[in-house]
Amino acid sequence: MGKVKRVIKKGLGEMGFNAGGGAINWFPGHMAAATRAIRERLKLADLVLEVRDARIPLSSANQDLQPHLSSKRRILALNKRDLANPNIMHKWIHYFDSCKQDCIAINAHSKSSVKKGKMKRATVGPLPGVTQDIAGYKIAHQPSIYVLDSPGVLVPNIPDIETGLKLALAGSVKDSVVGEERIAQYLLAVLNTRGTPLHWTHLNNRRLEGIKFDSEGKREYSLKDLRPKRRKPPNNSDVLYIEDIVTEVQCALYLTLSQFTGNVEDEGDLEGLIEQQFEALQKAFKIPHKASEARLMISKKFLTLFRAGKLGPFILDDVPDANCVS
Repeated sequence: MGKVKRVIKKGLGEMGFNAGGGAINWFPGHMAAATRAIRERLKLADLVLEVRDARIPLSSANQDLQPHLSSKRRILALNKRDLANPNIMHKWIHYFDSCKQDCIAINAHSKSSVKKGKMKRATVGPLPGVTQDIAGYKIAHQPSIYVLDSPGVLVPNIPDIETGLKLALAGSVKDSVVGEERIAQYLLAVLNTRGTPLHWTHLNNRRLEGIKFDSEGKREYSLKDLRPKRRKPPNNSDVLYIEDIVTEVQCALYLTLSQFTGNVEDEGDLEGLIEQQFEALQKAFKIPHKASEARLMISKKFLTLFRAGKLGPFILDDVPDANCVS
């Protein structure tokens, strides 16, 4: 009789292929200066609008500033609502309501965009680190109302690897700090342990129908154009091209997971599955087999699709069961 394999359940951040790169921290000089300035300016504020990422409502909270915010009237704005799973989002809203915390979900794609309409001079950018100084703006005259816009700031030491990976996956930490391949591995681990690709069964039928996109006469369009920094609007031909890439990617992940006979909670099994999926994604993205940087190219394209919402809406943080957490 064969031995039963003992599975020791670990958090995804504890698994060797995710933890191997070590702790994740990104705290450039402007964040240190801004953190000190925020603590001082909070004394002047009557109301605080705290902007978090709707995909990581807890992981995107700055725990070092929470004690300073607790005594202030505060509205929590969950940003990028359109990229978050609506079925889970209402549970998060209910959770914060139960904690007596005013909370709204909004569709803006950077912290500065939240107040862009009122403050045309504000620098707005989709990537972390655009706003580096605290700036003041007058938005009303009777009565006089001023807004202080601060940079987005992280903590000097992110508490655990998985929180760091969530921040990196959401784009709150620069890819170069963590490495695109490591982030893509984590994303695949999340999708597999949640069984997400198994919900894409309907895509096999579309794939069997054949690719509808006709490459003749198509203007050049790259997945890079989906990135927020570029946000190049696609035409109808481009939309079909992107949809077909997404379908190929989703089918690749569906087939590899549906044929997987191991245990996704076992570190070794999961790592082996992810290796298979990298090979499948290389074919889906049509990256040459001998490309010297194939895994990096796969990772960048895969992350671009996820961050643009092409793989569906996600919330990476689990809703706490009971006690309120800041």
